[in-house]
Amino acid sequence: FNEENYKRVELVLSKYPANYKQSGIIPLLDLAQRQNGGWLPVSAMDKVAQIVGSAPSRVYEVASFYTMFNRTKVGKYFIQLCGTTPCMICGSEDIKQTITNHLGIKNGETTKDGLFTLLEVECLGACANAPMIQMNDDYYECLTPDTMIELLEACKRGNPPPMGRWGSLPMNGQVSCEGPLGKTSLFDEPGPVPIAKGRFDEGKVDPASVKEHMSY
Repeated sequence: FNEENYKRVELVLSKYPANYKQSGIIPLLDLAQRQNGGWLPVSAMDKVAQIVGSAPSRVYEVASFYTMFNRTKVGKYFIQLCGTTPCMICGSEDIKQTITNHLGIKNGETTKDGLFTLLEVECLGACANAPMIQMNDDYYECLTPDTMIELLEACKRGNPPPMGRWGSLPMNGQVSCEGPLGKTSLFDEPGPVPIAKGRFDEGKVDPASVKEHMSY
């Protein structure tokens, strides 16, 4: 880890008791992966094991279990294409074909210049805006072959479109997962649920009236 990330290591470990340092394996692996250009060499996993006082094999188990960790090199722009049913029905195969044709790579491959890696994955949880991809940390949604090419070309220029207000970017111009009519409900933010004064003064809740106590 570099000097800046060692400070983050200390911050991560400070969240856990001294005898539970191994609880920090996942965030430390993520930190190591980000520092190392998007993948985890064995040396990085060994360093995490050393920091948390664990056998290296324990860290290898974590890194090999979670798909968020890459144990082989990936491109600067790591494209994870959702191919599960909603995206497939809405055209993910067309998006996949567009990427492979435009970049000259197949599923699981990296371009020769090291810019792009393509990997088809299972559901990424943005079914309402299918088809979509996750590129590094960002979600690009409501894709068409044309907008997919626009996105790839923007990345080649080193200027991928920034995320929208809600942490994703539908490429058809809509906001988040609003429909073509825009926002049609939930115009006001709900206020806090009123809590009766003194309700929990005795520190006890009667199971028979738990719903009332939980303001249901």
